[in-house]
Amino acid sequence: MAGLMTGKRGLVMGVANERSIAWGIAKALADQGAELAFSFQGEAFGKRVEPLAASLGSDILLDVDVTDETSLDAAFAELKSHWGKMDFLVHAIAFSDKAELTGRFRDTSRANFARSLEISCYSFIDLGRRASELMPDGGCLLTLTFQGSNTVTPFYNVMGVAKAALESSVRYLANDLGPEGIRVNAISPGPMKTLAGAAIGGARKTFRHAEANAPLRSNASLESVGGTAVFLASDLGAHTTGEIIHVDGGYHVMGMPQVDNI
Repeated sequence: MAGLMTGKRGLVMGVANERSIAWGIAKALADQGAELAFSFQGEAFGKRVEPLAASLGSDILLDVDVTDETSLDAAFAELKSHWGKMDFLVHAIAFSDKAELTGRFRDTSRANFARSLEISCYSFIDLGRRASELMPDGGCLLTLTFQGSNTVTPFYNVMGVAKAALESSVRYLANDLGPEGIRVNAISPGPMKTLAGAAIGGARKTFRHAEANAPLRSNASLESVGGTAVFLASDLGAHTTGEIIHVDGGYHVMGMPQVDNI
């Protein structure tokens, strides 16, 4: 099936480079006909995102700091000026101090806890409110989570708590925005070799362990995550909301390693 996103417009937030999950999603959406805008934060990331956006025919690039109301106001005012309305938002934004993604969870600092929850969770609520105001015909809000939200993953630490809050926010937003025809979902990929994933202590071991023990014996790819995003953002996902969709080779169903790996 081709052209599933033809006529739909949306903002993709969180592309850092061509290995970003957000990039895999953006490419899949564009391949199905979507018109995209991209956000970045700061000049350095802007230089990375600009050629990627251009390769998909996008010239709407917004410098956005999700902790700054003025920055957010300006970004959505620009989107409204360009498009008038939008159909989807892809939120692939998370943050924690790298130094606290090693060691023990008990050592999480108050400052990093607050900042991690603000950027990784509250930003989705805030962005969802703003985006929904530009979705008079309904639409889709999509975010990214990880299994560390409900099972312990070594060194994921405060990000596990932030993702748990994010998943709960998906459910509450789905209920709030459902009467307006706006669907809210999250994709939960397994470990992936991304810039963000590399910041977590033991990332390579986690990647190899998940790959060896998932029922499919493989981790997610940018293409498989992107394909799931297309389903959720397109009319095919018209009655899917409040869901956490796992794209992890089935790893989340395992209670212990495969017998050959014990």
